[in-house]
Amino acid sequence: MTRRFKMLILLAVMLLVTAGGTVVVWAQHDDRQPVTILGTWTGNQGEQFESVLRSLGIPFRYQGTAAQREVLLSKVQSGEPPDIVIMPGLGELAEYADQNRLKPLDRLYDPRQYGAPWNATTSRSGHVYWVPVKADLKSIVWYRAGKKPVNSHAPLQSWCIGMGDDGASGWPGTDWIEDLVLQRAGPRTYEKWALNSPRGNWWLSAPVRGAWQAWVDLLRQDPVAARHALLTDHRGGPDSHGLLFDGWHGCGLEHQGSFARSFYKDEADKARFVDSAPLLPGGGGRVRAHEVTGDFAALFSDRSDARELIKRLASKQGQQQWADLADVFSANRQVTTGGHAVESEIARRLREGPRCLDASDVMAPAVRDAFYEAALLTIAQVAGSGKNSAGKSLDVEPILANVQKVQDAQSRGSTAPRTVCSTH
Repeated sequence: MTRRFKMLILLAVMLLVTAGGTVVVWAQHDDRQPVTILGTWTGNQGEQFESVLRSLGIPFRYQGTAAQREVLLSKVQSGEPPDIVIMPGLGELAEYADQNRLKPLDRLYDPRQYGAPWNATTSRSGHVYWVPVKADLKSIVWYRAGKKPVNSHAPLQSWCIGMGDDGASGWPGTDWIEDLVLQRAGPRTYEKWALNSPRGNWWLSAPVRGAWQAWVDLLRQDPVAARHALLTDHRGGPDSHGLLFDGWHGCGLEHQGSFARSFYKDEADKARFVDSAPLLPGGGGRVRAHEVTGDFAALFSDRSDARELIKRLASKQGQQQWADLADVFSANRQVTTGGHAVESEIARRLREGPRCLDASDVMAPAVRDAFYEAALLTIAQVAGSGKNSAGKSLDVEPILANVQKVQDAQSRGSTAPRTVCSTH
């Protein structure tokens, strides 16, 4: 024990005795700084994640925020990035990797434990810069138990839709577009669009324009309902159980990922889901693939404690504990999911069958943001057309042309994901 370390302990004891309190000696080597982690989980799920982190035995300081993109950018620009960031935006992480700000995760986890598309190599050099530490299933529709929908296209009045979000309003609309492209055009076209590979006018292509128009046609059934959707948070109000269980405007269907169960709170056990394809406008009825999303951990620091924390969190044991404690899903094939049949089925679909990563998560940040804005602009134009304009046409080409201009200005970095879909 160093002389300096002994003096720190003695000082702590003296302060406690002077204060007249019970003496409890707590000490930590002053040269072991906590690992700083920036994530998106707040509230109850943030507390659960911190419980998992405590079990890993490495000092840490966690910050959860809905404005993660802005907070991370500010920290990076100030020269004080977190040791670890956890986020869904692979396109954003790829940009940081291309700027040589991320450290490779080579040999920190076993890629064999993660199936495609989760374990895709992310650079031409073969390095891996992120690992999924939480996974969610999309291309599904939630309904209340006992009220299973018929296997056909559902009218707008049936849908619980909210565009609002603390950090990125509009993304629920992009989920609709992505799912429509995927189910109508299939995984191969979806992947080319998401990666802009080969480079081209994908936003003005028939598959994307057709999917966008199908969504517009749904919204135009009731411009008033579209306006409500534009002004509504996708989670419902502060004290709600989510749009589905609040009976928002009498709706009974919600096009949301498996994370929606956290909005439903104590009503979650009454939620059931079906594949989205038969219910989508003009979706064709056949399930071509499932869209999936994840929260990926990446390293801004090469500190040994930060590397070890990611290693433990991505391991079978760390992922199993996270899944058991917080009722979340893992892309790790060795993690088991027990309990409710709904949970088991979600876990199975996350690892089996054709799956495609969320397209907007993979896109460059500027394109992703333009996509969000385009979804908001579309629904705003429908909402602003008035209650007597149901059925009137809306030209989507100018909206998509603006996104295409942003896409044309982007260059594909060497660390951009090379695959989005898995066909097995």
